[in-house]
Amino acid sequence: MTEKEPYQSLELRDLETKLDQLIALYDSVKNENESLKSKQDALVREKDHLLEKTTQARNRVEAMISRLKTMGQGS
Repeated sequence: MTEKEPYQSLELRDLETKLDQLIALYDSVKNENESLKSKQDALVREKDHLLEKTTQARNRVEAMISRLKTMGQGS
């Protein structure tokens, strides 16, 4: 064993440790990204549903106003 071999072995272990940490961080960020995409999809669906409900409510209110105006003109 040469004098450099223990140092190279330490460098290799240090590099392996850093690589393992990088892989763990990558996995964590990937999982977080997937979670955020799922939440975004759910929020987009909820927004679409709320817009639909708002449109329906607006249409009902406009219909009621029209009926009230018609009733008022008939008096």
